[in-house]
Amino acid sequence: MAVVKREPAGAPSAVGHDGMIHDWNREPAPAVTPKVLDETMRDGLQCASARDPSIADKIALLHAMVGLGVDAVTVGMPGARPRQREHALRLAREVATERLPIGVACAARTHTDDIEPIVDVAQAAGIPIEACIFVASSLIRQVVDGRTLADLQRLTDRSVRFARERGLSVMFVTEDSTRSTPEVLSALYACAIRAGAARVCVADTVGHATPSGAARLVSFVARSVAEVDPDVRIDWHGHRDRGLAVANALAAWSAGAERCHGTALGLGERSGNAAMELLLVNLRLLGWIDRDLATLFDYTMLASRALGVAIAANTPVSGADAFRTATGVHASVLARAARIGDEVRDEVYSAVPAAMVGRSQAIEVGPMSGRSNVRAYLAERGLSITDRAVGRVLQRAKVADEILSESEVRRAAG
Repeated sequence: MAVVKREPAGAPSAVGHDGMIHDWNREPAPAVTPKVLDETMRDGLQCASARDPSIADKIALLHAMVGLGVDAVTVGMPGARPRQREHALRLAREVATERLPIGVACAARTHTDDIEPIVDVAQAAGIPIEACIFVASSLIRQVVDGRTLADLQRLTDRSVRFARERGLSVMFVTEDSTRSTPEVLSALYACAIRAGAARVCVADTVGHATPSGAARLVSFVARSVAEVDPDVRIDWHGHRDRGLAVANALAAWSAGAERCHGTALGLGERSGNAAMELLLVNLRLLGWIDRDLATLFDYTMLASRALGVAIAANTPVSGADAFRTATGVHASVLARAARIGDEVRDEVYSAVPAAMVGRSQAIEVGPMSGRSNVRAYLAERGLSITDRAVGRVLQRAKVADEILSESEVRRAAG
């Protein structure tokens, strides 16, 4: 049986399965071990199609994140409304009482009215909470909001100092960073760091960035921040309006970001955020992390149910079609691969090993199918595999306009 063998990160052309897979994607891991912050229960709820889950569902999501090794979670914006505060406190207490190995964060504008509820939650729960304080930095937002750089610096200094004086750690976020000037970003980050921020976050708020742009921006921020305090860490928060959120996060990590943000299923404002499940899968396949992702599918299904958002069939990793085929050529290859070993079958027609994310390969029978599909389908269900049965099922499939249900296959097989 072939066994998965992947060379350590740093090998430019790693191979697996006893040399059967040549991987051009492998590259040296970032200098700082990549971390992730899950924003499902804050930014994910900004999805216009999502509902705010019950606290029981949020607690279940929290434990699912812990099971995947997520480093930190944003539990809401307590200053937004009473329900947000109540849920943030309940989640923070769950982390405290269960001693869950995950950091806790809350979002806030540069207003003391937003920060005070975070202080209350931290004190009531008895655990450290990171205040993610954000302010819009791009010129277009300055014009629309009627603010100058001097205004932004005053808000930044006052809010960060207010949070630090009350015992909160601070991540300072420049909204719309990817459309802001170097001068504005340098000035605001320096102001926040001098006021006590331990992290700064580069935010691609409207999904404007490309991977090369993200890398240039994070590299610039890393140099700029190091001149003020080399111990300050950098985060990246990306949206997917141009469909580049995951690629941008990978570029940000490579350029010096320590932590990137994501949401389950990429849910969020407009087209959403970087999908957390895809961030984890890509980090694992690149060899940058070594976490057990066997419960990843459960996490996405839980998020879908809790937030009331259906998963499209062709969604990578989580969709119904992600690991199934109804095509004759593909089914034939899968059948031959299975004779070599399960691991080979799992990857011969898939870049993501299904078992790695808690799923399995599936063969269906439909109008594009061949005899290999039918034989595999019948075998998996313990049904008789005779030439007559295979022919009858295939005949039925060729006049159908979609894959056959199991009951249709059983009836046709006789």
